[in-house]
Amino acid sequence: MSESVQHVSVDLDIPVRIHIVGIGGAGMRSIANVLSDMGHDITGSDLKYSPGLDQLKSKGINVTIGHSTSNFDNPKILTKSTAIPEGNPEVVAALEAGVPVLTRAQIMAAITAKKKSIVVAGTHGKTTTSSILSVLLSAAGTEPSFLIGGDLNEIGCGALWNKTSDLLVVEGDESDGSFLELDSDISIITSVESDHLAYYKDDLKLKEAFKEFATRTKELVYLYGDSPETQYLKDLPHIRTYGESPSSAYQIQNYKGKRFSSSFDIVNEGKIIGSFDLASPGFHNALNATVAVAVAVDLGLSMEKIKKGISQFAGVARRFQYRGEINGVSFIDDYAHLPTEVQSALEAAKAGKWNRIVAVFQPHRFTRTSDLASAFSDCFQDADEIVITGIYSAGEKAIPGVTGKLIADAVASKAIEKNVRYCEHREDLIVFLRELLVEGDLCLTLGAGDLTNIVDQLMGALEDGQ
Repeated sequence: MSESVQHVSVDLDIPVRIHIVGIGGAGMRSIANVLSDMGHDITGSDLKYSPGLDQLKSKGINVTIGHSTSNFDNPKILTKSTAIPEGNPEVVAALEAGVPVLTRAQIMAAITAKKKSIVVAGTHGKTTTSSILSVLLSAAGTEPSFLIGGDLNEIGCGALWNKTSDLLVVEGDESDGSFLELDSDISIITSVESDHLAYYKDDLKLKEAFKEFATRTKELVYLYGDSPETQYLKDLPHIRTYGESPSSAYQIQNYKGKRFSSSFDIVNEGKIIGSFDLASPGFHNALNATVAVAVAVDLGLSMEKIKKGISQFAGVARRFQYRGEINGVSFIDDYAHLPTEVQSALEAAKAGKWNRIVAVFQPHRFTRTSDLASAFSDCFQDADEIVITGIYSAGEKAIPGVTGKLIADAVASKAIEKNVRYCEHREDLIVFLRELLVEGDLCLTLGAGDLTNIVDQLMGALEDGQ
């Protein structure tokens, strides 16, 4: 039997066994946590072990490494990650048994339909914005549920289901158009930039998807209004803007960045409504906090509770995450994988006033590298040393002639006064960085792939003097 998307409705009020194929990814782990909290019996499988699976096992969720028909134990529903290919044996077994097979978007749509949902969308900034909002609302006593694609440092995972509250914060995903299936009462659009062209084919279709998302929102849409790429959305009904512009409904002022924090004021209707301290550096994170504050204000929360919430936000895993210091070298890891994100992370790093910023970037996906290589040429200006690695495929097939060197060459063409090095292989990268890094340096690893794993290896090599 061939696979096909099944457009079925499910009643999540009745506890049933749900099997999740590809349970190890951050997004699917969050879904597993929520479904388990709702009372469902969750099982799952993934190709390989990852540390996040331990958290699922601690909740009593049965997780199997490897995909096999033996993992299919008569669930009532099967849902799968977007990374799962056609012909997966567990999916095939479900189809043959007549078990509904739901996409990630479809199971999330069923979840969002249960509460008043605040959906955060955008090319970048989604995880941090939804995380700040979740922590803020929790600290303010609203006890929201949340479903986020990253792990909150406060609780160690990105999901929680609270049966006593009607609020649900959700990180949407535009990469495959799945955010259009979510039941959104309030929406946030942080950015609209060129990406995921393997799915959308061109920027026009990407912009049309965001317009449809905004139009489908039932109540308010909060829009970052300073970007040229979002201007086409400003005249839609129910739009409320935020940014630096005086015309913004919520305006950020007096931003000050520090090594590991930032401070800023927020203005509404011409008056400063609050001064805030955020335990995350970077103007982009202050903007993320600004829209979280805007939503909280419009929900009727007191400024005292909002400030308490902002002060309690401790960051998100892999979002400018401090990993430690060895021999005077500091290590920070960031998920940035698009040109604008890389530039923002480096701007945040510059405020820390390290002796040198050594930026190590791992390109993500062959298609994205092919589409955007030239766009990376200007985004490394705040780095002193630049190292580009081989591509993290994320399951894609290699494209002939597409390597990380495309980005390295693009950067070198603009940053002619800087040292740009291409290290395709991890072994060469560790050897090179071990010799390059000296006391006072910041080593900033950037990318959405597995480069984060190299930090511990490198710190160990420096400590051992190897």
